[in-house]
Formats: sequence, structure tokens, C-alpha cells
Amino acid sequence: MNKKYMKRFEGKYCKIVTKEPGEKRVSVVTGILEDIDYEDGFILVDSEQGLGALRINTIVAIKPGNKKKSKNPNKLLNNDVGVIGIGTLIVFIAMVLVAAVAASVIIQTSETLQNRAYAVGKQTIREVSSGIKIVDMTGYTDEAKSVIEYLAISVSPRAGSYDVDLNATLVYIQYDNLTVLSLDFADGELAVNGTVSTQGIFQTLDLSCLTSTNFGVIGVRDSDDSITNSYGLGTNDLALIVINLTAAFPETGGLSTGEEFNGRLVPEVGAAGIFFVSAPNAFNHRVVDL
Repeated sequence: MNKKYMKRFEGKYCKIVTKEPGEKRVSVVTGILEDIDYEDGFILVDSEQGLGALRINTIVAIKPGNKKKSKNPNKLLNNDVGVIGIGTLIVFIAMVLVAAVAASVIIQTSETLQNRAYAVGKQTIREVSSGIKIVDMTGYTDEAKSVIEYLAISVSPRAGSYDVDLNATLVYIQYDNLTVLSLDFADGELAVNGTVSTQGIFQTLDLSCLTSTNFGVIGVRDSDDSITNSYGLGTNDLALIVINLTAAFPETGGLSTGEEFNGRLVPEVGAAGIFFVSAPNAFNHRVVDL
């Protein structure tokens, strides 16, 4: 091939067609034509197989072209250089640290929310399922049968309720005023009796100790003595709460005929027991069913 033409292809990516003497088929080599040695009659070609030499007198044709991509994109050619910058490494480490901190915050937050949700759910279940149920109400008049002096309310826990602490239970009476009664007495003693006297429920307790600020308790059904020992109203227990209406209604000395009032039994936890008392127009006996 003419020297002046060969010079034009130096440094370019070319397709070089060669034919050895005596061979019928041609060969094709693609690569960069690095150098031309006219004295020795060789050219240097940097191909995918590496740097090699071809004899000039075997060259049939040379065609310049574009360099093709390697079939294996992950394979580095001899003239490729792999560089990993320190900036990229710093950014990668920073991303890992940020992801770790974010994951830690998310885990801690989810754990806190889970514990909070468990506590709220447990408290809500207890609030909904617990409470006091009003079973019956009975009044006790004075000897003249003019007013109801004492009120006995039969109570038991609601179905599925936790134990009710009577010592922490309050009785609200709404008449002309709002009166609040508790089981706590000024002298430190509680008016609690575990069994009903043979003379009747209104002779079981010392009614003189009942005032406008407290109430008494009688255990009607208390197989485990929880009412007398710990003031706890458990499952299947039945108790009577005795209230002094004479002290609660000092203006009338008790509940007169035809009078009525509202009340609530409010436990420490759970639903309150609401009751409505309406006195009949006449008291035929001292014990009055209300």
C-alpha cells in the first residue's frame, strides 16, 4: 500500500484486511493503528487481543471506522482505566451512616408507639369491661313511716369485669345538692360487715356511724372474704351499700313520700352504676322496695 495513504490512518481505529501469500482467504483485524515502520515493513495494531504487528505487504485494504463497545461491558480493555474517586467513597459512607441513623430512629419510634398502643388498649379494655351493676334497692323508714332514713343498694361487678375496689368507689347523690360519699371514715375504721345479721340488713351495721360523707358495706355473697378483708368486690360477689339519707337530706330528715333523686356509683376504674330512687306515695311497712 502507498506510503502517503498509510500515514493518514495512523492513530485511528481501523479495519485492516490482510492476505498472506499462498492463502486463499483474507483475515480481518480491527484496532488502533499505533505506528508504521516502513523500513522493516510492519505496522503496530492495538486490538482487543493486544498489541501486535502486521506486515505491510500483506495488507489488502484499510478502512477507518468507529470503535465498537465490548461484548462484556464489565470487562476492562487494555486502554481503559478504572477510577474510584474519594468523593464517591465519602458520599457512600455518608449515605450508609444516614440510613443507619434513620433506621435506628424508626425502630425506636415504632417500639415506643407499640408499647403505648398496648398500654392504651389494655386500659381501654379495662375501662369498657369493668364496672358496677345495680341489682336492687331497698329503703328503711323511721318508726312513724313518714320518711325513708336509710337506703340499701345491692351491687355486683358487671359481666367480665375486673375486681372493684369498694374503698376507692364513690357514691354521688343528686338532690337539692350534689353529695359525694366514700367508704373512708374519720376514725380510720370502715363500716364493713361480711355477713348479714339475723335481725335484717338494717340491723347488721351500726347505722349511727353513717354520715353525709360516708356509706357502709355488707357482704351478702362473699365466698372468699374479699369484701371484708380487702374491700374488693370480685366475680360472683354481691354486696349491699347502705346510705344514711337522713344525714344526706338534713332539710327533710330523709326521703319523703313521692320524692325522688338520682345517683351514681363510680368505681376507680370502669363504668359507673346509675340508679334512680322514687319513693312511693305511702309507706305501708318500714322496709320499702324502691
